[in-house]
Amino acid sequence: MNSVYAAAPELGTEACRSLYRKLAAGVTVVTTCGLDGEPQGLTASSVTTLSLRPPMMLVCLATGSGTLAAIRTRRAFAIHLLRAEQTALAAAFAGSSGTGKFAGVEFQWALGIPVLPGTMGWATCALADERRYGDHSVVVGSVISVSDGKGEPLIWHDRRFRELSARERRDAFAEN
Repeated sequence: MNSVYAAAPELGTEACRSLYRKLAAGVTVVTTCGLDGEPQGLTASSVTTLSLRPPMMLVCLATGSGTLAAIRTRRAFAIHLLRAEQTALAAAFAGSSGTGKFAGVEFQWALGIPVLPGTMGWATCALADERRYGDHSVVVGSVISVSDGKGEPLIWHDRRFRELSARERRDAFAEN
């Protein structure tokens, strides 16, 4: 193997974390129905579309996550795209596991899955596949239904919630 592509023996978690923090990602909340029938969820930034035909999305979740355990059992989940002004919602779902994340949060049930109205959009998904890689699992969902809202995205970058600046939006518009 070419040594340029081999991982250095001294490569540690902190070096990777430092690099990973440079990735900017949209902030989402993933929800499902807990094993006890109560709504459950977490904040995630490793979410993306996978396929348009058929419609599929994927999310990466820590292997010890209670939400992941519930998704495995219930075989369904929802992905919510958060708006720039929903930092408090993102922070509430980013907290430690356990009950209370839905306290004071408006939600509805769609196909037996808790969904958060007022987000930039959401998709309900049926679990299609799950594969473990290191300390996370890649969860693939077949999209069952979608709700498309409005707003600008909440972004996660360098360990902080951020939003697109007016200049960034103007520059992107000028390029199109």
